[in-house]
Amino acid sequence: MKKFLAALAALFCVQTASADTLIDNVNGYTIAGKGELVRFDGLLVGDDGRVKQLLSRKDKRPEKLDYRLDGKGRTLIPGLIDAHGHVMGLGLAALQLDLSDTRSLEEAQAKIAEYARANPSPRWIVGRGWNQEKWGLGRFPTAADIDAVVADRPVWLERVDGHAGWANSLAMKEAGVDAATTPPAGGKIETIGKEPSGIFVDAAAELVGRAVPPPLPRMRDKALAKAQDILLSYGITATADMGTTAEDWSVIRRAGDLDRLRLRILSYASGVENLLAVAGTAPTPWLYDSRLRMVGVKLYSDGALGSRGAWLKQPYKDSPAEKGLGFLSDATLRNLMSRAAMDGFQVAVHAIGDAANAQLLGAIEELSDTYKGDRRWRVEHAQIVDPADLPRFAKHDIIASMQPVHESSDWRMAEARMGAERLGGAYAWRSMLANDVPLAFGSDYPVESPNPFQGLAVAITRQDAEGQPPGGWLPEQKLDLTQAFAAFTTGGAYAGFAEDRLGSLEKGKLADFIFVDRDIFAATPEEIRETQVLETWLGGRRVWTRN
Repeated sequence: MKKFLAALAALFCVQTASADTLIDNVNGYTIAGKGELVRFDGLLVGDDGRVKQLLSRKDKRPEKLDYRLDGKGRTLIPGLIDAHGHVMGLGLAALQLDLSDTRSLEEAQAKIAEYARANPSPRWIVGRGWNQEKWGLGRFPTAADIDAVVADRPVWLERVDGHAGWANSLAMKEAGVDAATTPPAGGKIETIGKEPSGIFVDAAAELVGRAVPPPLPRMRDKALAKAQDILLSYGITATADMGTTAEDWSVIRRAGDLDRLRLRILSYASGVENLLAVAGTAPTPWLYDSRLRMVGVKLYSDGALGSRGAWLKQPYKDSPAEKGLGFLSDATLRNLMSRAAMDGFQVAVHAIGDAANAQLLGAIEELSDTYKGDRRWRVEHAQIVDPADLPRFAKHDIIASMQPVHESSDWRMAEARMGAERLGGAYAWRSMLANDVPLAFGSDYPVESPNPFQGLAVAITRQDAEGQPPGGWLPEQKLDLTQAFAAFTTGGAYAGFAEDRLGSLEKGKLADFIFVDRDIFAATPEEIRETQVLETWLGGRRVWTRN
């Protein structure tokens, strides 16, 4: 009997040892340890879903394999990492009214009216994506603009950047908002005379938002599934979820429990209360085979440029009475950051304006004397930075978590808001690298499309989809393609304390990769922008295919 059991165990070990997958005959690229680009022709994946070996054409292939796939010469690259997105926001936006493609107020009105006709329920019409700058409107829209097409149902629409909301008159009435309503700290109610105009900026948006019936659990589950499909279709295998609520966490955990979690999520809780409610006293372990972890907290220091909520050192050029909104006092910001850091949580703070970035850098410099070790403080967006403050990013392991597509969407608006003379540190990717600041790239979806190939094209050209401006905006801040690719792969992994398992196809890391329809390293920027993902693989298993 002992001999029989030993033979059986030996047989089992042989079968386990040979259960490898070979992805062969590929045009492979990955980033190596020092940021260099490495090419390969074959990828050997173990039965644990991790990379065992990268193979060149001259390397001998294993004889015993569980599975072999002929890549047919297609280009294979690591799965891309979006270092700043909003998972549930993306899914819900895909299921609600979307105004992101509208080019005028009239188009938006027509789309609101059509949506109301096609969707008699639920009673509240909810959506997002409007952008008065894209419309060339020269002003914010008003409640009357919605009332003209839908007056008998409450309507609530978030601006494209999520930093302002647009309500019709019935929505304001049901929310109890009128001329006597005062805005909360960190918020602004736009007015016409003394009456609310229908636009609520930053913290003031909650005055109406709290009256909107929350999505039902089934709707949330559907939204998560939709978000995963969208992200995987763009080759994103891992994402930082910036602002996870306790309810969001429950939805994601529900998907994990049912084996429906098909991408990796690095969660940053929406504020300290959600952080403590979910993770308690320390970052969570990796769950569901390295598909979910709460690593830190997301805080807000200011608003956005589009709604003039970004906090500036000097007044807005196109609105001299305003400097934007600083959400937190110095003491409050330090207290919130300290509360998270004391339990080992990573701290990520939204800072867009130069005053907000300066305040945050000061807080990090002070707290770094108390909280030693590998903290990787994250500045989310870092869009408008005083050039004098750029060298401060190099201190204390600060990570610049930036979104290239914001530059291509915002450059005209940034000039109008601030004037060219104040933009020397705007969207300063090359300056960050020159100061040895780690870069992590993302998209801030659903504010922008999560398509990372658009981000890569912008990073190397500083131009929008129409090729404007000629030569690129502030072209001295362009990156080369390898630098931009690293920021979307190894940079994103490092920014989330996940470089031990994600970001590249080096030995021992998870075999997350994608097949694309062209060699992006032999393509023009225009061709890179048009890249399509053919297949997406997670842990050596195919989880999405175009057909």
